[in-house]
Amino acid sequence: MSIIKKGLKAKVTPIIVVTILAMILFQVRNNSYLSLNNLKNLMHAMSFAGTISIGIAMLMIGGEIDLAAGAEAAFSGVIITLLIERGVWWPLAIPITILFGMLCGVITAIFVNKLNFMSFIATIGIMSVYNGIIRVITQSKNLPISYQGYYKVGSTLIFNAIPLPFVIMVVLMVIYGIILARTNFGRNIYMIGGNRQAARLCGINQKKLSTILFINNGAIAAVAGLVLASRMHSGSPTAGDTGALDAITASVLGGVSFMGGAGAMANCFFGILLLTVFNTGLTTSGLPPYWQIVAQGMLLLLALFVDFINERSRIKNLERRNAA
Repeated sequence: MSIIKKGLKAKVTPIIVVTILAMILFQVRNNSYLSLNNLKNLMHAMSFAGTISIGIAMLMIGGEIDLAAGAEAAFSGVIITLLIERGVWWPLAIPITILFGMLCGVITAIFVNKLNFMSFIATIGIMSVYNGIIRVITQSKNLPISYQGYYKVGSTLIFNAIPLPFVIMVVLMVIYGIILARTNFGRNIYMIGGNRQAARLCGINQKKLSTILFINNGAIAAVAGLVLASRMHSGSPTAGDTGALDAITASVLGGVSFMGGAGAMANCFFGILLLTVFNTGLTTSGLPPYWQIVAQGMLLLLALFVDFINERSRIKNLERRNAA
């Protein structure tokens, strides 16, 4: 009984309940919604924004944000396409693309930690620059990948049922979940996000830690972009248009505080699951695309409102303890 009570008190429990109810509702409206083929599509749809949400969640817990993550992913997809089409062996093109993503993270870190820009403002500008460069390179058209061997990264099915991109996302979530929960590095991330003054008094180098998180976020965005390029068989200039927003929505839905200092990687999985079920369910229900955007925005606002209430509650509890 104690295990059940703990589960019911967990932040993720309402998300799981809502997700199950949504899946039942969409299955009633469309009896093929929970078919094996559609579940495969659901896992594919989760993998892109879900992978991006890993780096985003790490940043948000540390009190930062990167709105350019989707653009970095799209840029990485274009970069690996150009490399492969110019004869670079695709297993070599992958680490080169990840290094490119890390470079994007370094650029963001310079603006935030050297020039003291707010990450929210800096990454809006960086996102616009990247999106512009991508469209100049591609002439706003998809760049096809002619080498079919690379398609396996995005299309391979494990046990003929589970897409490889989904497996990559889950493995990364497990790794980063362990880092957050079991290492001093993870505890330091929570500390700088929750109380920067206390972190400074403890001797934590906040700018160094923030730089690592931005570089890490760029690498993860690159992984998401190169996997998506493999699945789409092309580098797309519009691939990341909603990537960062979806990742932030999923993270907040999963209990990652927009104010920093709270959240868990496991919860992000259920956040992206709910968001993907929501989006795919609306699509199969025949709702026009623009109404889907409205509905997703309302879902994000609801998640932010819940986060705001939780943050106020946390501050009041802290004030009571200090008063006592």
